[in-house]
Amino acid sequence: MLIYFDLETTGLERNDRICSMGCIAFDSAAQSVHGELVKPPKKIRPEAMAVHHITNEAVAGSPVFEESALAQWLKEQNCTDNILISHNIEFDLRMLEKEGFVWQGGIIDTLKCTKHLIAEIDRFSLQYLRYELGLYKSEAKEADMLGITLQAHTALSDAFHVMLLHRYLNDIADDEKLMELTLECALVRKLNFGKYSGRYIEEIAMQDRGYLEWMLNNMFDLDSDLRYSVKYYLKEVK
Repeated sequence: MLIYFDLETTGLERNDRICSMGCIAFDSAAQSVHGELVKPPKKIRPEAMAVHHITNEAVAGSPVFEESALAQWLKEQNCTDNILISHNIEFDLRMLEKEGFVWQGGIIDTLKCTKHLIAEIDRFSLQYLRYELGLYKSEAKEADMLGITLQAHTALSDAFHVMLLHRYLNDIADDEKLMELTLECALVRKLNFGKYSGRYIEEIAMQDRGYLEWMLNNMFDLDSDLRYSVKYYLKEVK
C-alpha cells in the first residue's frame, strides 16, 4: 500500500506537536482518504495559525492523537509491506515519534527525491513544486473524485499534492529507487535564503568561505541535505 501523508503542527520548535493529519492511501483493491484535527497537548502558536489557519478553538473538541481515528488507522497499516510517502518525511516521522508512534514500513521523501532527481530547480517547497512542475494542471478533477477540497497548507490537501509529486517522480525513477534516494543525502546546488539567496554554494565557497563556515557552526537547524552540501563544497573548493 502507498500512503501519502502530511501533518500540521503547533509550531516548528522542538516541543511542538501535531494538530492535524491527512492521508490518501492506495492499494490494489481500494483507496481511502483520511483527514482529522488532533487536540495537541500545547497551544498552537500564532505564527503556525497564520500558515495552516488551524486555531486553538478549532481543535478544542478534537481527540488527542492516540484516540484519533487516523492514528488508529495508521497503527493498523504499520507494517513492512506499506510505504509512507511525504514531503520532508524526516520531520513528519519525528513528530509522530513524539506521539509514541514509530513507522515500521518503507519510506519515500518527495522532498529529498526531488533534490536528487531535479537538482536544477531553485526551490523545493511542495507548493512551489506544485506550480513549477505543472502539477496543478491535473489536480482539480482528481481532487473532486477523491472528495478533497484543495487549500494549501492543510494536511489532506498537502497529502494530495504529495501524491501528484510522487507520480511525477515515478516517471523518472521507480519506488525502489526512490526509497534508496530517501536514505541518501542530496547535494543542494543553491542557497535559497540569506544574503546569498539564489547563488551557487560552490561559488560562495570560492568567494566567502567564512560565511559557509559560520552557517555550519551557528545554524543548528540546517536540514541534513544543506549541511552535507555546504561541507561538500567547502572540501571540494580549496
